[in-house]
Amino acid sequence: MEILKLINNGSRQLKGKNIYSHQLDSEILLSKVLNKTREELLINLNQKIESSKINYFNRLIDRRSYREPIAYILKEKEFWSKKFLVNNDTLIPRPETELMVEKIVEIYKKKNIYILDIGTGTGCILLSLLSELRASKGIGIDISQKAILIAKANSQKHKLKHRAKFYRRSLSEIFPNKFDLIVSNPPYIMRKDIKNLDEDIKKFEPKLALDGGNDGLDVIKKVIYKSKSILKIKGMLALEIGNEQFRKVSKILRNNKFKTRYLVKDYRENNRCILSTLEY
Repeated sequence: MEILKLINNGSRQLKGKNIYSHQLDSEILLSKVLNKTREELLINLNQKIESSKINYFNRLIDRRSYREPIAYILKEKEFWSKKFLVNNDTLIPRPETELMVEKIVEIYKKKNIYILDIGTGTGCILLSLLSELRASKGIGIDISQKAILIAKANSQKHKLKHRAKFYRRSLSEIFPNKFDLIVSNPPYIMRKDIKNLDEDIKKFEPKLALDGGNDGLDVIKKVIYKSKSILKIKGMLALEIGNEQFRKVSKILRNNKFKTRYLVKDYRENNRCILSTLEY
């Protein structure tokens, strides 16, 4: 069978399952099977494919047809122009989070800072920051040991293991040192809203990384409270938040002596990240 027919067959199957990115997904999965770029596929549409690879491709299409995210099928996701290892023990890195990384890099460029990443998952936030802030170091923590293993693998992959350390640790554990910057993309979905998420998310991504409790603010509150005792004076807390949480989170920050310094909007003009400093 030729590349063009395979792509069309895969696309048709995914379209039948109402997957809007059916054509792109089919091309990406065939690229994975053939170990070629999409561009190489599209200029060799008449190339014949052997049956073992056709079978492999069909298995991947079946997985995608059940809504398994492409990132989990490929076991990687691009973030900050780097490929990060992912699996379903980690949240898939999102483009919106890159906007937070971009702002932090702009603020701390050429500075030497010590960073804590709370709920690190793949480690993509901390590792992306350290790739830009070359004099800085950091720690990533997560309560999932499996996520920590992925983060460590990513630090090795991106040659940052000497400046980034990852630990299975909860927020309640005491840190012996203080940080210039704390970053966190915590769970912020209200528990009752998880059932309304896309199938790709609610069926495959870890609930632990999504569930923000009854009001969506459980973990955010804990991060803010804990940050007060482990941030240096004038240290900064960068929090990613959900839609329509800005007013409530701002109030919690003010009540805990944080002053908002910067807001980062996402691609839909929602307030997606609050950067605040601790004021005594």
